[in-house]
This record gives sequence, structure tokens and C-alpha cells, in this order.
Amino acid sequence: MKPAVKAGLVAVAVAIVLIVAAVIFVLVSQRNSAPPASEDGGTTPQVLRDNSHVLDDGGEGAVTVVEFLDFECEACGAFYPVVEELREKYDGEITYVIRYFPLPGHLNSRNAAYAAEAAAQQGRLEEMYRMLFETQSQWGEAQESRASVFRGFAEEIGLDMAAYDAAVADSVTAERVDLDYNDGQALGVSGTPTFFVDGEPVTLERYEDLENAIVAASEAQ
Repeated sequence: MKPAVKAGLVAVAVAIVLIVAAVIFVLVSQRNSAPPASEDGGTTPQVLRDNSHVLDDGGEGAVTVVEFLDFECEACGAFYPVVEELREKYDGEITYVIRYFPLPGHLNSRNAAYAAEAAAQQGRLEEMYRMLFETQSQWGEAQESRASVFRGFAEEIGLDMAAYDAAVADSVTAERVDLDYNDGQALGVSGTPTFFVDGEPVTLERYEDLENAIVAASEAQ
């Protein structure tokens, strides 16, 4: 082989190696700089996720109402009967979703969220949701843990207690609560209850503001 030809082939081979190395470098850099994927594959906070807890499913075309709540929050407790009335009034017309947002200033809000999530894992969220709000005056604002009270609620609604205890102690349950809380913070939630209707935040000044938002969203469809 002539020296000139040999030198040319070497140059081509070196160029190919450099190109491949550059491509690999770019791909690795892109992967390392990409934001971490969320549980459902998204990379941004979401008002509604695939694993969000749906209390009422209105089906296709229904207005979606999402509530970020704290079971110990007095304002959430005051809104609870309003919400229940709207759920009944607009049954079949709205999809109602709850997401956990335990406020740091409430000692038992996180314990209550764990109890609700443990019940949800047994398909009994609705019962625990009602129990927690309807008894809020009995345990809310306590300055010591009321985890044993919540366990009593679990027994009362007939949960498998071994599974309940395991769920409350499981880090996966805490992570599930944190997922909701972190989404809420990223979406600008700072207090409870905070409602989103068809993805848009609702400004609450009066009790009827939530219903007005539902009606407006329904008319806009």
C-alpha cells in the first residue's frame, strides 16, 4: 500500500472515532442534564396525576375538581359539608379528586394523611376521608400524636389492621403523601383548602366561589 493511501485511511479512521466520541458525549450530557422524571413519566408538577385519588368519576366530559387538603385544617373542615353537597348536587357531572397537603403547623395532619393513604391502599379511602373530617373536632389541634386514634378509625371501618400498620410504617406511603405535597408547593399552593377546576386555581372568597367555578367550567365546555 502506498504511504499516501495508508495515511489517508488512518486519517479517515481517526475522524470516525472522533465523530462517534462526540456523539456519545452529547448523548450522555443530555441525559445528565435532563430533569428527573416523575413517577408517571412527567417532568413538571401536575394538578392531576394518574395515581391521584378520585372520589367521584364523572366520566368523559365531566368538570374535574381537585382539592389539595389537610385533614386537620379547620378551613378544610368548614368546607367539607360544602364539598359533600356539591358532590351530591353535581353527581355524574364532576370528577372529584383529593390530594394530600399536610401543613407543617399541624402536628397530626401528616399522621391523618398516612391513615387516609393506608385506607386507600385497601380501597377504603372514602370511608377514612369522611371519618377524619367528621371527627376533626375531637383530635384536631392536639399537641401530641393521635396516630392511635386514626388506627381506631381503621378498625372501625373494617380495615385489615396488619396491612394498615404496615402501610403507615412504609416509606412508600410517606413518598406518596410527599408527591402530592411537592406538586402542590410547585403549583403555588400555600394553604388549604386549595381547589383547581379543570386545571385552573380557584380564588376562594365565599363558599359559593367553588360552585361558581364548576358552573363556569361546565358552560365553557
